[in-house]
Amino acid sequence: MSDLDLARVLDALRVGLVIGLPTDTVYGLAADAFHEQGVRSLFELKRRSGVKPVPILVADLEQAARLAVLDETAVAAAERHWPGPLTLVLRRVAGLPAWVGSDAAGSVGVRVPDHPAALEVLAAHGPLAVTSANRSGADPAVSDSVAMAEFGSAVAAYLPGRGGGGLPSTVVDLIGPSSRVLRRGPVSWDEP
Repeated sequence: MSDLDLARVLDALRVGLVIGLPTDTVYGLAADAFHEQGVRSLFELKRRSGVKPVPILVADLEQAARLAVLDETAVAAAERHWPGPLTLVLRRVAGLPAWVGSDAAGSVGVRVPDHPAALEVLAAHGPLAVTSANRSGADPAVSDSVAMAEFGSAVAAYLPGRGGGGLPSTVVDLIGPSSRVLRRGPVSWDEP
């Protein structure tokens, strides 16, 4: 990724705009996880209700700890599968804005992607609310050109590239007494 591309997406994120970026799973739409208008814009672009929370991508365990309670099970799962296509649904830390994760359920889904461009943006900016680049119910975009054809100038900047395998991440809820797979994906879940 060029310095100009990175500067462009960082500038857009800081003012609450939505960007496009490749991840290890699909090409995604992203907004600053802590910018309410940015997250709201993400839902509007997807034509998705705010009921289903958007996962938060982070650069590492340190960023994840700003959002979620990392108990022994969560750390073991993260060390085994991150970076990679596993989203962990964990308890939210106290004091998060209501739009980060699910305020009602007290949970947040976090993931460290295995994609150099996504990791570079996350390291430079911080946690991002990220969802696949498609309207709700449609197939996920696989590249910046497909996302651009769908969303055009409604997305402030597109990082060039392709998503990984095209499958969304595996989602595992670690809040209850035992783990529960919420969505099957590339990671076969049998233990943390």
